[in-house]
Amino acid sequence: MKVLPIKPIAETPDSVTLTRADFEALTELLTDAQDLADIEAISARLEAGETEAYPFEVVERILDGGHPITAFREHRRFTLRGLAEAAGIAPSYLSEIESGKKPGSFDAMTRIASALRVPLDLLAKPHEST
Repeated sequence: MKVLPIKPIAETPDSVTLTRADFEALTELLTDAQDLADIEAISARLEAGETEAYPFEVVERILDGGHPITAFREHRRFTLRGLAEAAGIAPSYLSEIESGKKPGSFDAMTRIASALRVPLDLLAKPHEST
């Protein structure tokens, strides 16, 4: 990381006046330091098994309008029938949830999340704005 020499234009006991370029350089360094701290915190959580990272393709499918259950099911290499069995629900019911015909009960969604090993909140399908 390159640190530029900062040259105050003026100083008082309560303030320091900087050029715009120096101010922006300091702001960028502060942002970089916060980003590094965030990366270290996430890395520690990953190493401790407290969280999991998902491939970009999974996130992209969800952002492109795919159902989160389908994206995570395929990421975990479950067939529809296999996930339904692991979650203890009917395959037809899982199909209706994935296709958007039914929202899925809290109990069913909790079972699906457990079978997929993902937090329940990741399976919520974003509502479309009207």
